[in-house]
Amino acid sequence: MRQGARDDRADDVPGDGRSETAAERADRQWQELVQEIRVAQTGVQILFGFLLTVVFTPHFHGLSQTDKTLYIVTVILGSMATGALIGPVAFHRIVSGRRIKPEAVAWASRLTFVGIVLLLATLTSALLLILRVATHDGIVPWIVAGVLAWYLVCWFALPLWARTRYTTEG
Repeated sequence: MRQGARDDRADDVPGDGRSETAAERADRQWQELVQEIRVAQTGVQILFGFLLTVVFTPHFHGLSQTDKTLYIVTVILGSMATGALIGPVAFHRIVSGRRIKPEAVAWASRLTFVGIVLLLATLTSALLLILRVATHDGIVPWIVAGVLAWYLVCWFALPLWARTRYTTEG
């Protein structure tokens, strides 16, 4: 490789197996993030859409005040998750062309993580509401806790374990 060509790659991460500039890395990371957001965004929007219809059903008015409050909390969480998962698109649109893609990727990543945490809370809250209404059983909190533990393992514990196990960098 020519010496001058190497200078274009001054931002390479040693030993990462890639030869990309900071701009190329930001472009790649943005594309990866957009794909991740598409998956989470679709799920949260479908869930949120269904949640919005519940209040218009005849059964809703017969719910206890506790269940109505739980419903309101669930809708608010779903709305916040939707906002956080759509946020990166608005962020990118507003800063596009300003040559701050690495910073945009970092902020979009943070918004996506917040959206995933809010989605976790929305799913847990919705499951609690549905099982309370469907069963009126004292085991419901235990079932919800088990499902929450499963989400935590799949979404956070396993990736963090793999990150620690298979990488040497933070």
